[in-house]
Amino acid sequence: MTKNKKGTVLVTGSSRGIGKAIAEAFGKKGYAVVLNGSNNKKDLEQTKKELTQKGIDCIAVLADVSDYESCKMLLTEAKKAFGPIDVLVNNAGISHVGLFSDMTPKQWKKVIAVNLESVFCCTHLVLADMLRNHKGNIINISSMWGQRGASCEAVYSAAKGGMDAFTKAMAKEMGPSGIRINAISCGVIDTQMNACFTKEEKEMLLEEIALMRLGKAEEVAQLAVFLAEDTASFITGQVIAIDGGMF
Repeated sequence: MTKNKKGTVLVTGSSRGIGKAIAEAFGKKGYAVVLNGSNNKKDLEQTKKELTQKGIDCIAVLADVSDYESCKMLLTEAKKAFGPIDVLVNNAGISHVGLFSDMTPKQWKKVIAVNLESVFCCTHLVLADMLRNHKGNIINISSMWGQRGASCEAVYSAAKGGMDAFTKAMAKEMGPSGIRINAISCGVIDTQMNACFTKEEKEMLLEEIALMRLGKAEEVAQLAVFLAEDTASFITGQVIAIDGGMF
């Protein structure tokens, strides 16, 4: 087992998009990085290869973070490689665009499981070491729809709203133990998850964003790193928007 002097960060859903950018940003800051993906081993291994080539100390673990036993395995592998987790970034998420009336119970349970139950599972499992060490950071990657609600994304909105409430409640519960917990409420970020929008739909979105552009995954990543550092030592229980001034 090696232990990076800066600390160890676990980023769920980090084979691409925002999660990948967050993992790279922490790695460049000197953290040992635990990459995670749920089913695409090829993408996960490619991300590990790219980060390793950039001098980042990392491992990649394929695990379904919506499943508690899989999360146990993930944490076991992480601790074998780098020791206890210092920073947990709950980033794994999926969306489902469509009318709620057309959704099946199986579909909404999947959205809730990946977006919210994964946060419960990973948070529960990292807390033992954080409580023992009387320090730690948990950063939940949320969405503006968790507060505003999105038509045709009702269950996704509900899951992110639950994440925001969980963040605030857990920050109060864990504050006396020196553990900080915050959420990043993302606006429209230019990632593969938003590739479903047509050119016309993107243009309509831009009209609602004060800065007249989509956000970058790297901008979310820099905010995540800031929240984990000592420069943010008095920030906890916050849901911080990064949306370019939307609405």
